Amino acid sequence: MGHSEKLFQKAQTLIPGGVNSPVRAFRAVGGVPKFIRKGKGPFIWDVDGKRYLDFVMSWGPLILGHSDLQVVRAVTKQAKLGTSYGAPTENEVQLAELIKAAFPSIEKVRLVSSGTEAVMSAIRLARGVTRKEKIVKCDGGYHGHADSLLVRAGSGVATFGVADSRGVPEELAKLTFSIPYNDPEALERLFKNNAHEIACFILEPIPANMGVVLPKKGYLEKVRALTKRFDVILIFDEVITGFRLALGGAQEKFGIHADLTCLGKVLGGGLPIGAFGGRKKLMDHLAPEGPVYQAGTLSGNPIATAAGIATLKRLRNPNFYKELDSKSERFYEFLDSEIKTYSLPITLNRIGSCFTLFFSGVPVTDFRTAKHSNAKRYAEYFHKLLAAGIYTAPSQFEANFISIVHKSSDLNQAGKMISKTIRML
Repeated sequence: MGHSEKLFQKAQTLIPGGVNSPVRAFRAVGGVPKFIRKGKGPFIWDVDGKRYLDFVMSWGPLILGHSDLQVVRAVTKQAKLGTSYGAPTENEVQLAELIKAAFPSIEKVRLVSSGTEAVMSAIRLARGVTRKEKIVKCDGGYHGHADSLLVRAGSGVATFGVADSRGVPEELAKLTFSIPYNDPEALERLFKNNAHEIACFILEPIPANMGVVLPKKGYLEKVRALTKRFDVILIFDEVITGFRLALGGAQEKFGIHADLTCLGKVLGGGLPIGAFGGRKKLMDHLAPEGPVYQAGTLSGNPIATAAGIATLKRLRNPNFYKELDSKSERFYEFLDSEIKTYSLPITLNRIGSCFTLFFSGVPVTDFRTAKHSNAKRYAEYFHKLLAAGIYTAPSQFEANFISIVHKSSDLNQAGKMISKTIRML
């Protein structure tokens, strides 16, 4: 029995399911999760000493790779000065300046400690400003584990939410509508009948928690036009896409400005942090300026903000995203060629340095089509790659990520192993 197996056995006696976030338990793919000892560059090592090329990258934050020297130096320097003060710091101001410079739609920003907290707070702000209670999300869109967002669509194009988790009151779930992604007609019908009671529409501009799904041409533009037309606040959850697709996230990539934006992951360079921001007239409703209360003892933590500052400064290099996207695209082109040559029943969805291989032969454009994927076959694929030293997302319905330190040679070898593995299934 390896050390990971022993640790998992012990962890299950101490921690529910043996993990502190459910997807880590490998329930979607089976088997025992690998306990990680260290990471460097594009690689991680488990507690048994085996090395893996990492495509999870802490679920997206590590765009610079593991243990980036400048980030480590910034964290170490700050830790020597103190880990938390419960008082304002210069770091908070500097990070806020970097966020505002990257996102023209953000005039003011509030730092929090996670993406979930950012989303929860942004929705509370939208409700407080509009004095309306209901919200809209997309089927399969994940925005953290706040009660109002743990719902899915029922029958029909749009319906009142049904809770996906016990512990979420039915009355609260009914305040959330869920509609298909990439369906502006469904959104327009919903708004026509219910806009008077809807505070906001929150969506990932590019969903990554049902696997990577791309917006159809014109979809985001129609969403922006409809929310303006019906006076509904548009919230972009860019916790994954922010600073990952471009310095200004999906909003820069598609030239669309949201009313409120939620950020996290890359923002903290691997440390826990989140943020939400938007126009001044909205953000000034937050306490202590306004009547919408939001607070956090560790918000703007000096170590997390130090890591964030070091990360965002690196991303401002004008060639950073060009280099990252170029090496990512060469990797995708190889996979596309293999899929076509061998007629593999695979759909590769990708954008920038984010990608998902769906074990499905049909285009994946929303949650319904994503669910056509063969999760059992994905589990076989996952474990064969793991045995070969490649660590991918332990779920069919998640994104994978490439960092700036993934070498082209690493990606070439990984691409060949991925093709070989799929052809052997």
